[in-house]
Amino acid sequence: MLKVVLHAQNQIMPFCEPARELRIQNSPLWLHQRNLLAPYVTREMELKQGERLQPVREQAIVYRDNLFFDKYYIQAFMDQAIKLNKPVRAAFRSDDPAFREHALPLSTSYTPAGSLYLADLWYYPNGPVAGAEPLVIDMQAREIGYYHVPTYMGDRSGDLVFQVPLRAMMAIDSWVHVFIADTVFGQFAHGARFEKRLNEELGFKLKIIGKAIYEGRQVLECSELVKVGKGCVIDPSAVIHGPAIIGDNVTINAGAVIENSIIGNNVNISQDVQVMLSVVGDGAFLPFRASLFMTTIMENSMLAQNTCLQMCVIGRNTFIGAGSTWTDYNLIPAPIRARDGNGKLSLSNRPVMGGCVGHNCRVGSGMIVYPARTIESDVVLAASKERRVIDRDITFEDSDHHNLKLAHLHQTPYHMQSKGDSESW
Repeated sequence: MLKVVLHAQNQIMPFCEPARELRIQNSPLWLHQRNLLAPYVTREMELKQGERLQPVREQAIVYRDNLFFDKYYIQAFMDQAIKLNKPVRAAFRSDDPAFREHALPLSTSYTPAGSLYLADLWYYPNGPVAGAEPLVIDMQAREIGYYHVPTYMGDRSGDLVFQVPLRAMMAIDSWVHVFIADTVFGQFAHGARFEKRLNEELGFKLKIIGKAIYEGRQVLECSELVKVGKGCVIDPSAVIHGPAIIGDNVTINAGAVIENSIIGNNVNISQDVQVMLSVVGDGAFLPFRASLFMTTIMENSMLAQNTCLQMCVIGRNTFIGAGSTWTDYNLIPAPIRARDGNGKLSLSNRPVMGGCVGHNCRVGSGMIVYPARTIESDVVLAASKERRVIDRDITFEDSDHHNLKLAHLHQTPYHMQSKGDSESW
């Protein structure tokens, strides 16, 4: 089967790069797509914006490279498409709970078609042709709450619940979609599928219980649920509850707590760190008492001690200073807005939401960041009398390094062609 990849040119802010380069579930999105489609594909080609596809007469799958999908969705889509043996295009019902609540808000990638929304994923049995029928794949959403809190923390956006799909697919048009893909469509979905198997498959339940008894551990700590890579050093007092994946050469020190998370390779987790429902990229460093809740940290980033991140996304090669806090809840119950695919502030459809930091940022100690605020790639923020509370989005032009005599020492790879780059000083 031929695979045709269409490039999505829009950059995802504040990362200043296309969605395909961002890490989702601790893997670059383009690689994640390639791995999941590998069983179906024999050759591939990429089309840049404005480039035309030459006529082909073979079975083909065509998709935009800002799409995130899991193996359960793509398997259902391909099975149905091949069975129908006609040109089809992925579609969602407007009343699909997971799509309506999480994928559609802030997005610009879907095409309305009556009561459906069409996604940029096609199947052609005899090569691409004009026209394709919508193919709706139910994402099998189930409502899951993520912690017990007072009811007043809900607002007009809804209660503190997620619509978790067992089969996930969405377009990455905003940094919020990275959060949704990693946490709701990723970690929560892993847990939901695990619970479903426990309830429906007696053999699977007995296997889990048997392995826990054999290893002398609690069920959630047994090796069936906690996958540990090679060369890891884990203190006996650390608590790791699955489903969880620990990469290779990971160090986890005394008192650390990890629950339902993905930890990449070469990660160092210090004493009393808490990581819950989060994704930690390769080479990250979490010093003592750092806390992550429903947060994504991409590769080679560091959080200093006593820093707390809730429902946030942090880019690669970024440092965040000690004692910084990203808040996630408006004290006055006003709806939280975030940047959509066009860069405009729009309703996020979430009653609580953390913030986002781009790539290659340096954020000083003791910062307090308001909900859904963003810090653009290459920014340096030093705490001062004038700026310790971040109540608006911070762009590259706002970076403190512009005012420093040693500004040329700060590399700005994501803004090399912009005004005020390091070559102009």
